[in-house]
Formats: sequence, C-alpha cells, structure tokens
Amino acid sequence: MANDYPAGPRYDRRIEDEIREALESARIVVVTGPRQVGKTWAVRRVIGPEGKVHYLDNENTRTAALSDPHSFVESGTGSTMAIDEIQLGSDALIRAIKLQADSSDRRGQFLLNGSANFLTVPHITESLAGRAVFLTMLPLSQGEINAAGDGLLDCSFTDQDRLLNVDAMPLRMADYLELICRGGFPEAVRTSSRRSRRRWFNGYVSSMATRDITRIEDVRHADLIPKLLRLLAARTGSEYVTVTVARAADCDRRTVDRYVSLLEMTGLVHRLPAWSANLTARESRREKILICDTGLAAHLMRKEPDSLAVITDPARGPLVELFALNELHKQSLLSDRQPNLFHHRDHRGTLEADLVAEAAGEVVAWEVKASGSVSPADARGLRRIRDRIDQAGPGTFRNGIVLYAGTEAFALGDRLTALPLSALWTTPA
Repeated sequence: MANDYPAGPRYDRRIEDEIREALESARIVVVTGPRQVGKTWAVRRVIGPEGKVHYLDNENTRTAALSDPHSFVESGTGSTMAIDEIQLGSDALIRAIKLQADSSDRRGQFLLNGSANFLTVPHITESLAGRAVFLTMLPLSQGEINAAGDGLLDCSFTDQDRLLNVDAMPLRMADYLELICRGGFPEAVRTSSRRSRRRWFNGYVSSMATRDITRIEDVRHADLIPKLLRLLAARTGSEYVTVTVARAADCDRRTVDRYVSLLEMTGLVHRLPAWSANLTARESRREKILICDTGLAAHLMRKEPDSLAVITDPARGPLVELFALNELHKQSLLSDRQPNLFHHRDHRGTLEADLVAEAAGEVVAWEVKASGSVSPADARGLRRIRDRIDQAGPGTFRNGIVLYAGTEAFALGDRLTALPLSALWTTPA
C-alpha cells in the first residue's frame, strides 16, 4: 500500500509525538484504540515516507506472517518494523517479535498497532510487559480538530486564578450540540452532510459487529452487539448494572458481561470506576460504562442537533456530560500528571461529581451542566466534596469545576469555578 494520505483535512495528532518519544526508549511500542480513529495514518506519519508498514488485513501479508513468523519478523531487522492490525496475528507471531526484540537492545525495533487491546485477546496470550510501551489512541479531540490546546485537565490542578483567566470560544448550546453529534471519528468529522454521517455510522457499527469483533472471538449472536451498544448509549451518565442491561437485551447476564468486555477490548466503550475517599459511610461502588465517541452515541440514540435542542429531551444532559468526560479522558492519556479518572456518588445522591480526577494525591472534581447559565447552587455537590476533603486531608482538594454551555468564566466560591465547555480545548496544553 502506498504511503499516501486520505483526502480532506489532515489533523495533527498529539499521540504522534508520544509515539516518537516512546520509540526512543522502548524496543516495542504498541498503539491500540477503536477502529477508524486514525492509528494507521499516525503510524505512517511517524515512520515517514521511507518507512514501510506491514498490513495484516492484507491477505498475502497475513499469510506470510502466520506461515513463517520468524522470517517475516527478521525481514524488518535494521529499522523500525511497523505492523498494522496486530490483533490479526497469532501467538507465534508475538513470540517471534519477543524473540527478535530480546536479541538486541536497540530501541524502536517494532511499532505495532491494532483495533483491540491485543494483550487481552484470547488467542494472543504472550505478554510483552517489560519490553513494550503501550499507548491508546481515541477519536479526535476538539483541540486536534481546531488545532488548539487540550490543556484544561492539567490546568485544573493549578490555582483558581489561572482557571479564571482561561480563554474560551463564544459558543452557544446549538454549537455544542452540533459538535456532539459530529463526534471525533475523522471520517465523520470530514462529512458535512448529516445523511452521509448517518450512513457512515451505520456501516461502522455493522462492520464492528459482523467482522471486527468476530475476528477476535467466536460470537454466535453478532446482532446483539448493536443492540448492546444502543442500550449502553441510552444509559450514558447512569451507573452500570449488568442485570438491568441483560433484562433490556433479553439475554442472560453472562452473555452481556462477555459482549461488553469485547466492546471494551475494541475500544468502543470504556469504564469509569467509582471513586471513594471515605467521605461518607456509604458510597456507590458501581462503575459507569461510556461510549467512546458522542457522535457514535448520538447516532445509536437516533439523536440529531435539532431534537437535542429541545430542552426537555432526556438525552441532552447525558450527551453533554459524555462530551466533556470524553474530552477529559483524551487529555488524561497524554498528561504528564497521569491522573486517574473516576465518578462519585453517595447512596443518597447528595454528594456527587460527574468526574473526579486524582493525581499525586491531589483531587479535582467536575460537574457538567447542559445549560447556558450556572448559579452557586449548581456547585452544591462540589462544595460538599471540597469541605469534606479539606477536613480529611487539608491541601488535597485543588479545584471544583462546573462546565457549562455559556461563554464566561467566573468564581462560584473558594476553589469553585464555572467554565465554558470550550475551555476544554482553548486552554494551552
């Protein structure tokens, strides 16, 4: 395959610099993430026009890799060997890569990428731990689309005065709803027609259900995959309860757990665990499961900007929340602070945060509001979390942030700040 690039806008992906840096320090670099997020293009840009990528979804290449993996791997000796769709390989291919990597201390021997977390794929059992650096690539962030910053998460661990001085784009709710329904898959972003975008998402879901997931594991009921995705999308913002989903899907609990794990393996969903700092006697321990992209989630829920513009639409709040959480998730993956992300709720629902970011013992709590205005009452939960953390560990709580669809940044109290959603990508990294 020639090293050309797709038509339409090209986006600089921040992970490319991470890949280059990782190749200088590790013998093997692995990039995983959902299909169609741009992993192949990123790898080709890193390898450069003089490099070669071996595509395992090409039948001839895959046959060569599977029939004689050692000769296949040795053919790339001397330069970085890039292998695309590595999850289509085998145990023997992974062992050959391990053997070759162990024969030399040279950095950057292999650059592997795939549409699944292949260390958890059943037929690839060998771990590359200690030899490889693992990176996750997600759909485009708003900062990458707009060639702007993606630095709000890191900034949130600094002083409140800095947060009050962040720049923001003068966007309104209608603008955000357009961005939400567009999502971050490059092909969907390039598509201006809503009808064409719907067709693309239809094809994407169908391909994942009938081809990509079935390549990883034997799936007897592929038609259950789109159904489960729709059910998970409809429960965006809610805690995940397997029994509830199984009942709605009309199948048994074990099947739901297995298929949700496959969806997670392919990057279509990710888990947001519950956070606890012993703030209350009883706290929820249930995780949330989030769709990786709001464009995909809106499509699964059959929502368009026009329908979401109706303030009573029940999907509006959860999709705005998902939009913010996904942007923060993308920022966390490339943050030097390496924060862990959680959600928090006590059993009465009086102490709640849509997101809790924790790094080096410091905490930032977040609320997301699908409205164009914010009052001090909207920070009530954050205020309680702040006060209880201050009592338990003074200096631990850094900031509480309410993201909303307005245009102004202003203080809501001590270390409590209201920020426009666009601050997510207008704050320098």
